[in-house]
Amino acid sequence: MKEKNAREGKQNKRGNPYKRAVMGFLILTAAAAAGVAALVVYVDPFFHYHSPLKNFPYLVDNQLSQNPGMAAHMEYDSAILGSSMTVNFQTTWFKELMGLNTIKLSYSGAFPKDQSNIMDIMFKSAGNKGGKRIKKVFLGVDVITYTGGVEETKYPIPQYLYDDNIFNDIKYVLNKDVLLNYILRPIADPDPTDLSDVYASWWTEEYYSEEWVLHNYTSPAQAEEETNPQAYIEAAERNLDVNICPYIEENPETEFVVFFPPYSILFWNDVLKENHLDATMEVYRYIANRLNAYENVEVYFFPDQEEIICNLNNYADYSHYHPRYNRYMTECFAAKKFLIPKEGQGGKGIDEYLAHMREIVDNFDFEELLSRK
Repeated sequence: MKEKNAREGKQNKRGNPYKRAVMGFLILTAAAAAGVAALVVYVDPFFHYHSPLKNFPYLVDNQLSQNPGMAAHMEYDSAILGSSMTVNFQTTWFKELMGLNTIKLSYSGAFPKDQSNIMDIMFKSAGNKGGKRIKKVFLGVDVITYTGGVEETKYPIPQYLYDDNIFNDIKYVLNKDVLLNYILRPIADPDPTDLSDVYASWWTEEYYSEEWVLHNYTSPAQAEEETNPQAYIEAAERNLDVNICPYIEENPETEFVVFFPPYSILFWNDVLKENHLDATMEVYRYIANRLNAYENVEVYFFPDQEEIICNLNNYADYSHYHPRYNRYMTECFAAKKFLIPKEGQGGKGIDEYLAHMREIVDNFDFEELLSRK
């Protein structure tokens, strides 16, 4: 009995081996987690805490997760905002033609709320850095997205990367995907993203062809009832009131270069089939006039570029044009070509642009084009 008690006493002094194993495992796990978190914070592949390390081969391919960090911590004086209609701009063109140090912060399928989210970070960052000025914002406007709700985004955003709450950052610093795909993979196979053409579309030259576009296009069924011409105005007004105009008004020293992209003629076939031509024209007119009333806004209209939109060899699908037209629009911004004049100034106004657009649509032979499928 004395020997048994002695053995139990020795075990108690040493502690329960299972408890020791669990404690050891927990300590190792905590150390590993702390190491991973420290590595993520140091490299910071989403730029959430700091600007890029000088020699790390960053992979930038995630608009939702990486745009907010780039907006907050990159050095730039101008920004490109918009949907996939803007992804093929190269920022070097803006330096070449306008002397601007531009960053691209596109969101595929962007709604006005997506633009608001990123502008909020941009302008707060400029204020926090004391004296940093955003000279120009190039904003692509897809009018149909302005008919949605003011809080609607194309995709759910990772809120922990958009707010200032450090407690929810655990979703970033202990994220397996961040560690494996944005830190370890670039280290193993370094191929840093060229930020000049970040997010550029994957289509190669052979995809820009009438044959490819028509092969993948399906014409909508004909709608019987015509959409009221004013149907989209109320939603567009709310979106401008909440998501766009406050940034224009609060930043009078920033010039906002607003432009309507040139979708292909097949976009207008959809508009006709869905029976909302007048409503679409009216929302173009409303947005153009509303934004052009600001002194620090320029509005450019490209949808009626007949030689572009009527040639499907310029497109990879019904709306996405060849990158050469991103270059073309950049040249137009620099030369102020296709700029809608402000009230009281001479030149071709929005009514004339829309009249020309309607003339193209009214006279185009959609039946003959679609017969080539």
